Amino acid sequence: MAIRSDRTSLGRLLLGAALLLLASACHPPRNSLAEWAPSPNYNARRPQMVVIHHTVEDTFDGALKVLQTQNSGGPVSSHYLIGKDGRLAQLVSDDHRAYHAGGGSWGPYHDLNSLSIGIELVNNGFEPFPQPQIDALLVLLEDLTRRYGIPRTQITGHADVDPVRKQDPNGFFPWKQLADRGFGLWPDETLADPPAGFDPWMALKVIGYSTKDPVATARAFHLHYHHIESGELDDLDRRILFNLESKLLGTVPPP
Repeated sequence: MAIRSDRTSLGRLLLGAALLLLASACHPPRNSLAEWAPSPNYNARRPQMVVIHHTVEDTFDGALKVLQTQNSGGPVSSHYLIGKDGRLAQLVSDDHRAYHAGGGSWGPYHDLNSLSIGIELVNNGFEPFPQPQIDALLVLLEDLTRRYGIPRTQITGHADVDPVRKQDPNGFFPWKQLADRGFGLWPDETLADPPAGFDPWMALKVIGYSTKDPVATARAFHLHYHHIESGELDDLDRRILFNLESKLLGTVPPP
């Protein structure tokens, strides 16, 4: 009986230690210098936008390994990874910062890792995105925008937020298909001429683009809306930008 009692006590001790460790893991870090006097008036990080990437890696497992370790630039991650067959994995909790947006910016925001969700699509950068992969992305976007109240216009590409360094997702990415489901910003088929004095570069800023490097910004804009590479804006770009700016500001462009 004494042996059984000792085993029972040991079991309870181990269970108590395990529960204590679990409790400490579930709580945010606490400063040992201060008395813990918790308040319920707080919330977790709330994402405000989504940044879409392609992996460069050809396979799901290869991309997963890189996102769990590092690439040539150091530790890298994203919140989600979507395979070509629609397989979906979450690597980082939504309320934590993932290392995916680097030094990019969008509008007034610069620390994009702190306010965005990163989604990586398995793609080597030179191929179309299979429909099962896009279908899984659309389901995920519906979930994220609904749960966090992310504006549906705030769905961007890595090249949009970091036009100098990045070119993903590649020119095959179906932004129009996302727009047809209500995600992102897309121009109407019929475009009005902008008024005299319209500034396309200011419209790019209104949308969210940085214009510190105009050539890189024009290329990123064309990658998103034309699937071409060009560092100059033309008359069609002016009409598109006028239309997009009007939509974003809630004004109706003239017919």
